[in-house]
Amino acid sequence: QVEMVESGGGSAQAGGSLTLSCETSGWRKSRGCMGWFREVPGQGREGVASFDDRDGTTRYSDSVKGRFTISRDNAKNTLDLQMNSLKAEDAGMYYCAADSELPCTYNSKWFPAHRMEYWGKGTLVTIDS
Repeated sequence: QVEMVESGGGSAQAGGSLTLSCETSGWRKSRGCMGWFREVPGQGREGVASFDDRDGTTRYSDSVKGRFTISRDNAKNTLDLQMNSLKAEDAGMYYCAADSELPCTYNSKWFPAHRMEYWGKGTLVTIDS
């Protein structure tokens, strides 16, 4: 059974940094996909960053490209999200999620929330501007 537990959320200044971490216990290296979503009330869950477990390919939403970095530590079984140059619009609940079967981009669709099999409970990020 795969369990995903996020940590590292909190408050940060605009322009500052935070690192989120997701423990992915029970996950075995696969051809699937894992990554981070952000949810803001009334806007649904948006994919922020993804990691293809098969080959380590990473991808980012346009809103965070160049500022966020996703990384996987197989020894620790964690998936981290380094967030730099934070902006007010980065605030929200961050969830890590995974799909064990399909790559992050499949049928031309990147990282759709409805496809994820496993979800953490989320960690809240707030930004002080």
